[in-house]
Amino acid sequence: MKNPENQINSQVHWLEITEANHEQRLDNFLIGYLKGVPKTRIYRLVRKGEVRVNKGRADVSYKLEIGDIVRIPPVRVAEKPADIIVQPSLKYSLENHIIYEDDGFIVLNKPAGFAVHGGSGINSGVIEALRQIRPQQKFLELVHRLDKETSGCLLIAKKRSVLKLLHELFRGDGIRKTYLALLAGQFKHKKQVVDVPLLKNIQNGGERMVVVSQAGKSAETLFTRLKQFQDTTLVHAAPKTGRTHQIRVHAAWLGHPIIADDRYGDDATNKAFKKRGHKRLFLHAEQLQFAHPVTGAALSFNAPLPEDLELLLSHEKPL
Repeated sequence: MKNPENQINSQVHWLEITEANHEQRLDNFLIGYLKGVPKTRIYRLVRKGEVRVNKGRADVSYKLEIGDIVRIPPVRVAEKPADIIVQPSLKYSLENHIIYEDDGFIVLNKPAGFAVHGGSGINSGVIEALRQIRPQQKFLELVHRLDKETSGCLLIAKKRSVLKLLHELFRGDGIRKTYLALLAGQFKHKKQVVDVPLLKNIQNGGERMVVVSQAGKSAETLFTRLKQFQDTTLVHAAPKTGRTHQIRVHAAWLGHPIIADDRYGDDATNKAFKKRGHKRLFLHAEQLQFAHPVTGAALSFNAPLPEDLELLLSHEKPL
C-alpha cells in the first residue's frame, strides 16, 4: 500500500486490506495512509460516514480484516515526503547480522551506533534500512527497541498478527531478556535485584533523561556477577520490566554505572576508557528467550559479543 503522491486527492479510493494491515485499527490505518491530514479531520471523516468499510459505516476502533474494502473520500493530503537515505554501512551490517528468520519475524543482531528508527535524510535507522533491503516485504515493524549505542538481539515482526502476539508476550512475562554489561568498580554481590521506580524527565536542552523517583513507573532488574576485574565487573542484567534506559539508570543507582555511558555514567571513568580507545556504551542484548508466537515451541537466541567489546574485555585485568 502506498500513500498518495499528489497534494490533493480528488478521487475516491477503494483499498482492499491485506495481511499487512490485518487487525489494525481503522483510525491508525487512515493516519498512516493519509499522511499530513490532521487526526481531527480523519476522525471527522469517519464520524460523518465519508470513510466506509465494505460500503457501511464503521467506528474508528474497528479492526480491519483481510479482504475488507475501505472507501477513502477526496481529501487534501501532504506532499510526498523526501526519500529516506539509508547509510550503505547499515544495509551491509543488517544483511550479515540476521540470527533467525521465519514467516513471522526476524531476530537481528543490531550493530551499535545505529538508531532502531529514524526520520528523513540521513537520520534513518534499522527499520528503514530493512524496508529498503526487503522492498517485497509488505509489513516490517519493530517489536521493541534498543538504544542507539546498544548492540544485540532485536525483534522485527513480518506480520501484524505476529506483532500483536509478541507485544502480548512483552507485556507479560513471556519474553526473557538478558544483557551483558561492564560496570565501573567491583560489584560485590553475586546477585542483586534492583526494584526502584523510574520517571522520564525531559531536560531543557531536549535531551531525554530518566531518573529514580517514587512518582515514576515500577522497574525491576536482576544483576548477576559474571567476572570481576581490577576496576570493572562484567554482569548479566535481566530486566523484568522494559522502561526507557532501565538497565543504565539502575546500574548508576547502584553506584556502578555502565562503562562509557555518556548520559548516566561517571565522567572520570569514561575519560580513562576513552584514553584507551574505548568510547561506546558497554551494553549488549545477548539473549532472548520466548515461546514461538505461532507454534509455541521454546526458542532461545544469542547474539555474539561485538569485536570492540571483546577486545576491551581481553585487556581488562582480572582479580
